[in-house]
Amino acid sequence: MPGTTSSPQFSRRAALGIGFGAATALALPAPRASAAPGASGASGASGASGASGVPRLPRLNARAWLVADHDSGKVLAASGAHRALPPASTLKMLFADTVLPRFGADEKHRVTAADLAGIPAGSSLVGIQAGTTYTVRQLWQGVFLRSGNDAVHVLASMNGGVAKTVREMQRRAEELGAKDTHVVSPDGFDHPGQVSSAYDLTLFAHAGLKNDDFRAYCATKTADFPAGGGKTFQMQNTDRLLTGQGVTPYEGLIGVKNGYTSHAGNTFTGAATRGGRTLLVTVLRPKSGYEAVYEETAALLDWGFGAVDRVTPVGALGAPAGGPDGATKSGGEQGAPADSTRTASSPAGPTPSGERKEALALGGSAALAALAGGGLLALRRRARPSGRRRRKA
Repeated sequence: MPGTTSSPQFSRRAALGIGFGAATALALPAPRASAAPGASGASGASGASGASGVPRLPRLNARAWLVADHDSGKVLAASGAHRALPPASTLKMLFADTVLPRFGADEKHRVTAADLAGIPAGSSLVGIQAGTTYTVRQLWQGVFLRSGNDAVHVLASMNGGVAKTVREMQRRAEELGAKDTHVVSPDGFDHPGQVSSAYDLTLFAHAGLKNDDFRAYCATKTADFPAGGGKTFQMQNTDRLLTGQGVTPYEGLIGVKNGYTSHAGNTFTGAATRGGRTLLVTVLRPKSGYEAVYEETAALLDWGFGAVDRVTPVGALGAPAGGPDGATKSGGEQGAPADSTRTASSPAGPTPSGERKEALALGGSAALAALAGGGLLALRRRARPSGRRRRKA
């Protein structure tokens, strides 16, 4: 990652029982893409063909990604799920989940200069003006559609200030079981030390979509916004999978939030519904291409809708910790292509010094399945991430 040079450091190794009755510390190399078979018990090397009928995972180059079933909370597949990375504006999902219930949509607020103080230079803005009155609905539309940091700061000011809002967001993250997230500011900007993970961001979407207003805002494609002097202008949602701007719109997409900064790269958490099933996908920092974050999200959604009833889940959103270190067990693990999977033994490039331990990714071969028989422990460190060099959006 730009601005960092340290290698990941871990306080524990994932322990896999291998039949000796003793835990052996292992760090497996990145496997080939595979999906654990479902009830069929097949153990083909790829898990993409044969009796199990499990589709092959797409080839990806994101630093981290995760696919989950929104209704059940089951995690279907993941790579680098707990890798601590700058979230950019996807962190606004946690802001909305925390603050949105505090105010009625029709409540009005006349913006002051103090409300707009402290907005980082280079921020995305919707164009809020001091002296103009806005409804809470319009402010949230500015947050969800245009990712406006000015709208975020006005709502934070209404909530008692940025510092209070940050504390409440951190507390909310902890309530949800989001242990990889450290909140510095409600806007998701490149503030030193501000990080989250694919797992945590998916948690925030999972929680937020239970609120009807949250769901409605993130699904809104266009809205009229006050321009001052009694005039309005139309703003369009920057979620390209929703609007189809530059990419093919995704059938059944219902949101939720995209983001970009020079430090975070492109980030996105999306949700889509097909056949009465809703899936969540988070993709963080594909290696290249502005559209890649949407293309990889669409590919994972396609895979998820084809695999959801055929794979063994690797975990669950908000699952209780399995021990004092926050370990969780899973019966199998979905891997990713070798060129996109980051494991403890195969980091690709510099990583944040405060990164938590990410889950080991196990393939579907018989040898790995035998190792997995003892259970997989994904251990995460609770230490706060170290500071990062700030970069403007």
